[in-house]
Amino acid sequence: MAFDGTVTAAMAHELSDLLVQGKIDRVHQPTQEELILQIHTRQGNRKLYATINPASAQVRLMTGSPLNPPAPSPFCMLLRKHLIGGRITDLSQKDCERILEITLETRNELGFSVSKKLIFEIMGKHSNIILVDLTTGKIVDSIKRVGLGESRIRQILPGLAYAYPPSQNKVPFRDASAQDLAQAGATGKAVLSRIGGVSPALAREIASAAPEERKSFLDHLTESIDAGTFTPRVYVDEEGVPREFSIVPLREYEETCRVQTFPSLSEAVGWYFEHRAATSRTHQQARDLIHTVSGKLDKLRLKEQRLQEDLAEAEDSDHLRLYGELLTANMHLLKSGLSEITVTNYYDGQPVTIPLDPRFSPNKNAQQYFHRYGKAKTAVHEKKKQLEENEKEIQYLESALTLLENTEDEKNLDLLRQELVETGFLKPGRQASRMKKPHFKAAPLVYTSPHGFRVLVGRNNRENDAITLRMAARTDLWLHTKDIPGSHVIVETKGQELPAEDLFMAASLAAFHSKARQSQNVPVDYTEVRHVKKPSGAKPGMVIFTDNRTVYVDPKEPGPKKED
Repeated sequence: MAFDGTVTAAMAHELSDLLVQGKIDRVHQPTQEELILQIHTRQGNRKLYATINPASAQVRLMTGSPLNPPAPSPFCMLLRKHLIGGRITDLSQKDCERILEITLETRNELGFSVSKKLIFEIMGKHSNIILVDLTTGKIVDSIKRVGLGESRIRQILPGLAYAYPPSQNKVPFRDASAQDLAQAGATGKAVLSRIGGVSPALAREIASAAPEERKSFLDHLTESIDAGTFTPRVYVDEEGVPREFSIVPLREYEETCRVQTFPSLSEAVGWYFEHRAATSRTHQQARDLIHTVSGKLDKLRLKEQRLQEDLAEAEDSDHLRLYGELLTANMHLLKSGLSEITVTNYYDGQPVTIPLDPRFSPNKNAQQYFHRYGKAKTAVHEKKKQLEENEKEIQYLESALTLLENTEDEKNLDLLRQELVETGFLKPGRQASRMKKPHFKAAPLVYTSPHGFRVLVGRNNRENDAITLRMAARTDLWLHTKDIPGSHVIVETKGQELPAEDLFMAASLAAFHSKARQSQNVPVDYTEVRHVKKPSGAKPGMVIFTDNRTVYVDPKEPGPKKED
């Protein structure tokens, strides 16, 4: 959802209650698009964060301390000169627009009191932060200067008189009458073109209501904004991706998404943009890794095919030994320079034509056939060994690929990448090769079964090893999809008998965290941990097990998860 006029109004109400009469202590500019004001208030220090990034333009309170550049930018230095020590006298929205204004009383170089206004224009690619001198009405400077080359309609440069963005000839949402709303149209696009200050999502919500109900809906919205009784919420889809944030329920997302509410609008907006950016970044990085791992898997499968062809050829080598034997037995019939000879096979009495190399003597031809036979028998052993090693690498990469496809967490993605580097399937980057490897600490997903048993799920192969081989007790239950790549699952039974309901819940989790997530009736093996062993030299996550049983379940994630 865009940071529309309704959200701007709600944010102005929230910030005004907290920041008015506050004093600006510090100004930071972490990047060319971001600004942070540290404000001392009666309730303690607050940090006001703003960014003009087109994909995430916003103004809100924040926590934490982002890294700052070694040297402040000219705009940051200018704001420090004009704002530090200034007191906020007003914080409000400009009409119903996406504009927040902070009015300040500060002192100039001569010690006289002057008024300044810091204006936040939250307008996508046209977003800006502008400092205006209220005495002259002129722009002191802006975080992004707009000259004649960028816009012929409105320039934002030091010394020019500040002018608000041009009107779009829409009815502000606060001023919209019942007739305006009834005639706004039956689609979100139609409402958006007529009513000002609403986002596309909110316009669709208005359009979905009956014409006679639209006015009461909008009145209720404005009343909740003015009273501060709105409930900020974020809609999250099944893959954990934030889809929308809003201060009112949006029916188009209520049934398809999980609703997460927040105590403040700042927290909701911050969570939405941070997780959306992190999710987008994680998905992109995951796609790159998936592409790389898939490419290596394709090469291993091609290698497997060629090894099998070589093995089939090596196994079909008994005729070489027979040719050698028959040539040795019929040496008296052979003459130099022959290209072939037909002799009787003394095993079955049938004639056999044996190719010869005319460059070599009869005895040399016989020895070559014995030599080729010996090489073929050695190749059978070597090819089988190579096939076995190749199959282990395929199994490992299939497991890693499944974990990559199922991961939603950037930290876990980094662990998976590190694991692939350590196993030799990825080359470390230049920077990573110079850095000290971080200490690995297992943090598996933790669930609770219907009867209160803890259920652990590994998020990567190193965690699979950790929960199975180090964290689990010998009598705990171990589960894994049958012949399907996926996560290890441990049920901490503490020696108690596990009810069937809990077993099926854990099995559903194992199926959900596997390559068969989108399938049905998935087979899941289970056994006690004492029957699970890790072969010497096996790659992370690779184990063997015995005394297992199998259940068939549908993949399901039962309820919320958390990290231990």
